[in-house]
Amino acid sequence: MGAGGGGPLPRFGDLDLAEDAASDAYVAAVERWPRDGVPPSPGAWLTTTATRKAIDRLRRESLRDGKHQAAHMLSDDTPHEPTGPVEDDRLRLILICCHPALAVEARVALTLRLLGGLTVAEIAHAFLLPETTMARRITRAKARIKAEQLAFRMPSDTDVRERVDGVLTVIYLVFNEGYLATAGDDPLRADLTDEAIRLGRLLHALLPDDGEVTGLLALMLLADARRAARVSRAGELVTLDEQDRSAWNRALIAEGHALVRDRIAAVAAGAEPPGRYQLLAAINAVHTYAPSPRDTDWSQIVALYDRLVRIDPSPIVRLNRAIAVAEVDGPDVALAEIDRLGEDLDGYHAFHAARADLLRRIGRSDESRAAYDRAIHLAGNPAEQAYLARRRDQLVW
Repeated sequence: MGAGGGGPLPRFGDLDLAEDAASDAYVAAVERWPRDGVPPSPGAWLTTTATRKAIDRLRRESLRDGKHQAAHMLSDDTPHEPTGPVEDDRLRLILICCHPALAVEARVALTLRLLGGLTVAEIAHAFLLPETTMARRITRAKARIKAEQLAFRMPSDTDVRERVDGVLTVIYLVFNEGYLATAGDDPLRADLTDEAIRLGRLLHALLPDDGEVTGLLALMLLADARRAARVSRAGELVTLDEQDRSAWNRALIAEGHALVRDRIAAVAAGAEPPGRYQLLAAINAVHTYAPSPRDTDWSQIVALYDRLVRIDPSPIVRLNRAIAVAEVDGPDVALAEIDRLGEDLDGYHAFHAARADLLRRIGRSDESRAAYDRAIHLAGNPAEQAYLARRRDQLVW
């Protein structure tokens, strides 16, 4: 094979390997020369091809031990290292990432980015912040972890209880993004809501006596129970008062109601007063208990929001309370409350959508149309945009 100036094959220490490489080269020649033509220097071509085939075989042989070792690992029956009280990988990683050395907002944002499956834009939307601000917050959190060499260890029972607030926030924001997606072709993301509920069930199994853990699970179940009725066949969002309640998932509603009743009984027996998630769950329980929109006990919902505002006076909570107030005291009263939130919520589409609806109800059509336009511009969910556009187009000129 040395004829033609290509040089001899390397000495591999294995005659079978050299012979196999030469055979492969001849097979390649039989396949290619009839199609491509005989090369100017057939001997050199065969030598070069054989050399390459041999090198390829050597590389494969060198990887064989590693592959055997990997295969052995797959069937290795050596006991795993202890993982602490949390067996689920995803929940355990969320607990690990919710490190107490980081500020609450930073640990939640970082965990949502790394483990929650949310983009920076989606996380920024959840916090009502510009995307660039959220990106800087996540970057700073990563830098602090690196600079301070924070220890991320397997969570203990104590860690689970100390970090539960951050974990609840992560799960809730993942659920919210699935409940009404920030953007994209899918208005509802069942993959996110299903995963959030799965994590909520796991956390409830770990901390069955924690009122806020129970409250969040109940809240997600009651909200997700309405999934089948929330988007029309035309791809338009269907609001609560227009939904076909016969399409609601009664099994999830029953489970959510049972959890809410358990918390009411616990508080009556001396447990800590209900927190944010328990109150939100109770509000959803009132909605899902009513057989029709006109049967909704709006006075009870306003009373629950009054309690919620005392522990969480955020603009979003006050906005939702005002929407409930409109059903009790009328749209004029509610509009006055909502208008006081404009400075904080001007970039939030739901604020403008709520204003548009109240302005429509009191006959201020031109202002309502402008508010609908602003809400449509800010909304990224196509189903929500379609709903808002229809309501705007129904206004009387």
